[in-house]
Amino acid sequence: MAGLLDTGFLLAILDADDDLHEICVAALQEESQPLLPDVVLPELAFMILRESGYSALANFLRSLAAGELVIVRITNQDLEQTAALLEKYADSRVDFVDCAIAAMAERLNLKRVLTVDRRHFELFRLKHCAAFEIAP
Repeated sequence: MAGLLDTGFLLAILDADDDLHEICVAALQEESQPLLPDVVLPELAFMILRESGYSALANFLRSLAAGELVIVRITNQDLEQTAALLEKYADSRVDFVDCAIAAMAERLNLKRVLTVDRRHFELFRLKHCAAFEIAP
């Protein structure tokens, strides 16, 4: 099953000292088609750089360039839906990346999100599914 990857999930995978590292690695290994939304990259790059430094970020980017993950690009349609989701869930203080992932999931008809941010992704109610299947 295909699933979209969120920033915190990937950060936990990249940081062996993270409390959620093992469970996230196991979830990723079970995923048949993990997809990396391009909107995750800037946020993730900032966090990798802050937590682990330039070498770790460069290694991660090289792994992406080598095709280790499929990168999914945001569309204009996704941006319009992201704006609508930001307005709809403003009281919950959801962020741009979470709303963009939800919008991309709706367009791609995907119900699975790999995230450590259950709180926000459990809020979303979209046209294509009653609720996201969240892993781990």
